[in-house]
Amino acid sequence: MRPSALDRKLYRDLWHMRGQVLTVGLIVASGIATYVTMRGAYESIARAQQDYYSRYHFADVFAQLKRAPSSVAAEISHIPGVGVVETRIVVEVNLDVPGLDEPAVGRLVSVPARQAPSLNDLFLRRGRRIEPGRQDEVLVSESFATANRLDVGNSIGAVINGRWEKLRIVGVALSPEYVYEIRGAEVFPDNKRFGVLWMSREALGPLFNMEGAFNDVSLILAPGANEPAVLQRLDKILEPYGGLGAFGREDQVSHRFLADEIAQDRVTGIFVPSIFLGIAAFLIHIVLSRLVSTQRNAIGLLKAFGYSDADVGIHYLKFALVAVLLGTAAGAPLGLWMGGGLARMYQKFFHFPELRFIVGPKLIAWSIAISGLAACLGALTSLRAVVALPPAEAMRPESPPQFREGIAERLGIARLVSISTRMILRNLERRPWRAILTIVGMSLAVAILIVGFYFFDAIDYIVQVQFRTAQRDDVTIALSQPGGEQVRYDVNHLIGVLHSEPFRIVPARLRFGNRTKRIGLHGLEPNSDLRRVVARNFDIIPIPPQGILLTTKLADILGVRRGDVVTVDVLEGARPSRQVTVAGTVDEMIGLSAYMDISALNRMMREGPSISGAYLSVDSRKMQTLYSELKRTPAVAGVAVRGAMLESFYRTIAESLRISTTTLNLFACLIAVGMVYNSARVALSERGHELASLRVLGFNQREISFMLLGEQGLLALVSIPVGFLIGYGICALLTLAMQTELYRMPLVINASTYALAVLIIGLACLGTGALLYRRMKRLDLVAVLKTRE
Repeated sequence: MRPSALDRKLYRDLWHMRGQVLTVGLIVASGIATYVTMRGAYESIARAQQDYYSRYHFADVFAQLKRAPSSVAAEISHIPGVGVVETRIVVEVNLDVPGLDEPAVGRLVSVPARQAPSLNDLFLRRGRRIEPGRQDEVLVSESFATANRLDVGNSIGAVINGRWEKLRIVGVALSPEYVYEIRGAEVFPDNKRFGVLWMSREALGPLFNMEGAFNDVSLILAPGANEPAVLQRLDKILEPYGGLGAFGREDQVSHRFLADEIAQDRVTGIFVPSIFLGIAAFLIHIVLSRLVSTQRNAIGLLKAFGYSDADVGIHYLKFALVAVLLGTAAGAPLGLWMGGGLARMYQKFFHFPELRFIVGPKLIAWSIAISGLAACLGALTSLRAVVALPPAEAMRPESPPQFREGIAERLGIARLVSISTRMILRNLERRPWRAILTIVGMSLAVAILIVGFYFFDAIDYIVQVQFRTAQRDDVTIALSQPGGEQVRYDVNHLIGVLHSEPFRIVPARLRFGNRTKRIGLHGLEPNSDLRRVVARNFDIIPIPPQGILLTTKLADILGVRRGDVVTVDVLEGARPSRQVTVAGTVDEMIGLSAYMDISALNRMMREGPSISGAYLSVDSRKMQTLYSELKRTPAVAGVAVRGAMLESFYRTIAESLRISTTTLNLFACLIAVGMVYNSARVALSERGHELASLRVLGFNQREISFMLLGEQGLLALVSIPVGFLIGYGICALLTLAMQTELYRMPLVINASTYALAVLIIGLACLGTGALLYRRMKRLDLVAVLKTRE
């Protein structure tokens, strides 16, 4: 089938404006690639989560307690709405891992010896399950094994109930309960120093005096069950046995991290591509507006020869659609490739049996539809101009612009600037909207660069506040049981300890009205130096002598403010219930915390000077000796090293941001080059006749180049501060979208980020200027003076 006359004209237009078409296509490709990557990652990880939870029976409700007889499980199963009950033994022990100087913490979880667990079942990556009667066999979590280069057949040492035991690894496994494997209140994983080990219940029970008993229970709820009612009944049953408060899946640490990540992927999968495609629509509008304005005569002739308004409008819409579909054709495969890399990165932190980046036809169809919509939006105003032009009017040249004294003359500086500079100012004044649109486009490119580098600034700021100012200890030790004055003395006289500061942590449920939150009350010494409460603005907040100090996020969740009285239901010991006044709030960026003076917390608990652990400042020369001592100290349940936590923080964040931020910045550079190039190229096309006339009148190559490139440089200079404002606003919106219970991103943008954005825009301007300068040198004066095309 032979192409129509309009299609042949379309091919010529596309070839003639191939530079602009290419830049529009690249920006569309950036948006589509980001959409496919982010949206595909969201759908893939959500699908992997759902399949994993379903196939391996991830529980709906969890509860820990001190000790209860196995017969209590039958009572729990009779709670209305409970479908399946599984009791376990869960304890944490110190581990001596080959090749690791510091003591590691292992969470021992019992599993049935002769069958798979009915809930939170294990996926065996390699090796075999535990054989009945084998007391020393364990399965280890894959992340812990990988970080420490452990495999089937290796052995690790453990202090179990005061005795040194050697455990032999027979398998490497995964559990839906530990997709994101961290301890308690930690935020970032340290897979080298914390791991989960599964051990036969027959072997683990006698070691901790748990024969015929349990200290952990998981439930699956029946369809339509009332979860709050189940939690209330379960707490009541477990209260005599030292229950620490039941909670649902939404508060389970691993699931909460994973759910937050999925929610953020959903937001970024819509937010970031929208910016790219919006810029693409903006560029299409600029290109088509220029095309329509320079083809008035052609439009008039087409209508005079019988082509309808619809025919002509569709012809120009095809121009936009071709550019956008070219970008889609390039962006979709790029998004698939990037999504595969993102899935591999996710697999390092979220441990699924398999996490594949799968994009269905629906996602590809949506990407095509979205890119088509961007083309239509960008072409809309230009098409209206095409349709509105009557043939007779279109065949007449545009009315020449009215020339009058420019801003340079009115300000009296005309004699102080060159003729070329005056012409730049006059041209900008004559076409203010075109200049404004160009500034907006370039400023959006600057803004995206600011957003791309903002994340690194925010992470560095969190490190400075949390790991340099708030946490100043070298080592933190947690005790297996709260201790008194003797323990304080013993801790202070550990080998290499220069200074120690005790802390007390009490599990509790805070209540205010109908709002509740399960939290650990953190008792600190007043004027402590190794662990300080620091707000995001680096203000050091003193611990109040009375009352409770809440993080701002926790206060918002409970709906309380300073002076309100909250109910504290303690979840250990005698489980007292106390009324405590909110003494203030602190705007921390990581986690949810509630602080009290350690003496006030001891008084509230009606106990002596009891502690749960201590922060230690250690002589670096004796660090290894201290580690060896702690590994074999039964009273020590866990050891955290600040340097290791900081390393884990950087490793986790750097890996997760490396791909996404680098890609975002690459796309931002493409947009910057595209916007600058399109602006300058359109200006050259529109002013080619004018510039050629000036050459004929005696202006040299340098002077006319300055007129064109100087104008673009001036617009770029104006766009930079506007881009700073837009970028700051986008970052502010992102911080609002990323305010989770686990962490809050600060709105911090360093001067180096602004400087880097200016550098990239400057390089884009210089590169584009060099290309256009070469093009102007080869300008055919006779041809240009004959036609504006």
